[in-house]
Amino acid sequence: MTTQDMIVPAFDDDVETGRTLAIICSKGNLDMAYPGLILGNAALGEGVDVHLFFTFWGFDMITKGRMENLKFSPVGNTAAHMPMALTPMPGVTKMATHMMQKSLEELQIPPVPEFLDLIKASGGHLWACRLSADMNHLSKDDLYDGIDDIINASDFIEKTNGAQLLFI
Repeated sequence: MTTQDMIVPAFDDDVETGRTLAIICSKGNLDMAYPGLILGNAALGEGVDVHLFFTFWGFDMITKGRMENLKFSPVGNTAAHMPMALTPMPGVTKMATHMMQKSLEELQIPPVPEFLDLIKASGGHLWACRLSADMNHLSKDDLYDGIDDIINASDFIEKTNGAQLLFI
């Protein structure tokens, strides 16, 4: 490889890659809320245009009154590393949620509402699914204030034409 063949990264603050990442957030439990937020935030840091689309249970991540109280349930979750016989017992979800929140705090990972603020402040786009809003009888006033709009799936596909797509 010669010097002229080398790719030298730009470390400018205003790097634009021309890339777009579209993340569909379809799950609203605590352990599934973070993958989309973390990946979206990382992409924004790399100069990627980011669009998050919240649909079905992912609506809990952006619904006022729910977004602050997401739970982690180990029931049926083999990755929870708990004996399956214990997981449905009373109090286990509360304990598992507390343990996960504590781990996130220790790693200085912000709660979901603060993470959404961070993504918005970094230029990310947050879209709510029209079908999910209608199914849950919710309006934009019921949702996180930073939501760009409530749009249908076709609008999201149009807005993210050519994007790399992640479904979580």
